[in-house]
Amino acid sequence: MQKEDCFYLGKIVRKHSFKGEVVIKLDTDEPGLYENMESVFVLHGINLIPFFIEKSLLQKGNQLRIKFEGVDSEKDADAILKSGVYLPLTLLPDLTGDQFYYHEIIDFKMIDVNYGDVGFITGINESTAQPLFEVNKNGVELFIPMINDFIKKIDRKNKSVLVETPEGLIDLYL
Repeated sequence: MQKEDCFYLGKIVRKHSFKGEVVIKLDTDEPGLYENMESVFVLHGINLIPFFIEKSLLQKGNQLRIKFEGVDSEKDADAILKSGVYLPLTLLPDLTGDQFYYHEIIDFKMIDVNYGDVGFITGINESTAQPLFEVNKNGVELFIPMINDFIKKIDRKNKSVLVETPEGLIDLYL
């Protein structure tokens, strides 16, 4: 399985017992969807390695305590501690309307109600207080805040995102 064929589910944040149990902090709004999985992929170096789940228990909202097959000691758990956990994109529930997954809108065209053609979405920047659309317009990178009030329509068929940004925001970059 390749990383680009998967979505990030969370991170192994700590050990839970001396018998190899670990706790995954889930990066999802619906942690209950992932309580009874059979397996996950753990990022080890640059490779995704399948790990099969013996048992799991959802705790504290978004933390999933897991006992993996073959992870039977603290030493085994240490080897995967702080690793990212992934699942195939095919397991994501379909979203409709103006809801979207970040990976889904990469390469979509962004159109502003007032400005017109803004450019193509090349990524999502999550390193700020609020996520930003990274948009390329003829080699110039623009950052558009991902605010619900700005997003007017997600058109999956035509691969476009219609936004209405404050006057002058786009001109700041050009």
